[in-house]
Amino acid sequence: MSKPTPISGFPEWTPAQRMIEQFVLDRIRATFELYGFAPLETRSVEPLDQLLRKGETSKEVYLLRRLQADADGPAGDDALGLHFDLTVPFARYVLENAGKLQFPFRRYQIQKVWRGERPQEGRYREFLQADIDIVDRDTLPAHYEAEMPLVIGDALRSLPIPPVRIQVNNRKICEGFYRGIGLTDPEAALRAVDKLDKLGPAKVADLLAETAGASEAQAKACLALAEISAPDASFADAVRALGVSDPLLDEGIAELTAVVETAAAHAPGLCVADLRIARGLDYYTGTVYETQMIGYERFGSICSGGRYDNLASAGSVRFPGVGISIGVTRMLGLLFGAEALSVSRSVPTCVLVAVTAEEDRAASDAVAAALRSRGVPTEVSPSAAKFGKQIRYAERRGIPYVWFPGADGDEVKDIRSGEQVAAAAGEWTPPRADLKPLVGPAGTGA
Repeated sequence: MSKPTPISGFPEWTPAQRMIEQFVLDRIRATFELYGFAPLETRSVEPLDQLLRKGETSKEVYLLRRLQADADGPAGDDALGLHFDLTVPFARYVLENAGKLQFPFRRYQIQKVWRGERPQEGRYREFLQADIDIVDRDTLPAHYEAEMPLVIGDALRSLPIPPVRIQVNNRKICEGFYRGIGLTDPEAALRAVDKLDKLGPAKVADLLAETAGASEAQAKACLALAEISAPDASFADAVRALGVSDPLLDEGIAELTAVVETAAAHAPGLCVADLRIARGLDYYTGTVYETQMIGYERFGSICSGGRYDNLASAGSVRFPGVGISIGVTRMLGLLFGAEALSVSRSVPTCVLVAVTAEEDRAASDAVAAALRSRGVPTEVSPSAAKFGKQIRYAERRGIPYVWFPGADGDEVKDIRSGEQVAAAAGEWTPPRADLKPLVGPAGTGA
C-alpha cells in the first residue's frame, strides 16, 4: 500500500489530543445536564429538501449516494445529504416525535456534522458540535433566550481555555430598524450585514444596495446600527438616538435588554450587546449569539446560535425554540494549533504491572485485575524483559507507577521520584492527581 495522502478538513487527533477532547466533552456534558438538558442523538442524514429549505447552505451540503447509483442522481426519499448542523435535524425530530415529548423540551446533542467549505485554521469539513436547544409548543417565553448564555458561560468556564465573550443581538432590532428606514427586504439586509467582518463597511454598503435595494442613506443607517456595542443595556439609548421607530424594533430592544441584564447578574462581563451580529441563516427570528475566545478573536466565533420561531412547524402547529452550539472541534483545533493545552500523560494508564518471567504472567494479570476492579487504570508489561527496560517502557508512555509482584509481597514504584514502597493490590490507591491524566493550559504541568 502506498503512503496515504492526507485529506484536508477531516481532523484526526493524536491520542493525547483525543484525551483532551474527551475531557472537554465530559465537562460540557456535565454542565448541560446540570441545567436539565437531556441527551439526544439524531441520524447523520436528512432529506435534501429539508437541508436546503433554510439559509444559504446549498454549497455546503454533502450529498449521500451509492457508488452504483442511477446516472440521473437520487430523487425523492433517496435524495439525502449529511447534516450541516444539529438544529435542522433536531427540528425534524421534534415534529416526528411531538406526541411523545414533554414541553418545554430541553435537549443536548453532541455529534459530528459536515460542511463542504474551504478548510482553514479552525474551519473543517467534518467537525464535532455540542448543542443545546429548548423548544415549546405554540409559544416560547423570551426568558429562555436569556438562559442560553448562562449555560454556555458555565460550560466554557469549566474548561482550561482562555476567557470568552458572548456577543448578543436580536434579529427583531435589525429587522424593525430596516423596516423603519424603508427597506423592503430585511432578510437580504441581514445577510449583507452578517458579512461585515469579512468584507468591511464599504463593500457591505455596496452589497446592501445590490441585494437589499438600499439607498446610500439607508446603507449608512444600517452600518450605524451595526456599529453599536455595549456591555450593558446602554445599547438601547444608542439605538434610539438613531431616530428610527418601529414596533418590532421596540420589542427587540426589550428582549435584548433582558438578555444582557440577566447575564450581567449571573456573570459580569460574559455578554456584550453587539448589533453587528446577524447570523446568516434565515431561520433565526429573535436573539442571536456569537462567542469569541479572548486572544483568538481573529478566528471568529467558536459558539453561536439563536431564537427560531418557524423552523419546526407543521400546518398550524409551531414549535418555537432557541439554541446555541459550541464548535468543539473548531475551538480545540485553534488551541491545539497554538499548543495552548496539555495533558499530563499520553495514555490513561496509571500503573504498569511488571512481569518477572513469562511463566509468571498470570500473577501480573491478577494484580492488574485487582487494581482495575478498584478503578485504577492498569496495563501489564508487554514482555518479561529486565526491570530496567520495563521501567523505561513506562517512562516513554508517561505511566507514573510500576508495580513489581513478589513472592514475599508486592512493591510499587513512583518512577518520577524513585520512591518504592510495599503495597497490596486490594488496598493501594494512587494520589488523586495521578489516577487520571490531567488536562490544563500548556505550561501548567498538566
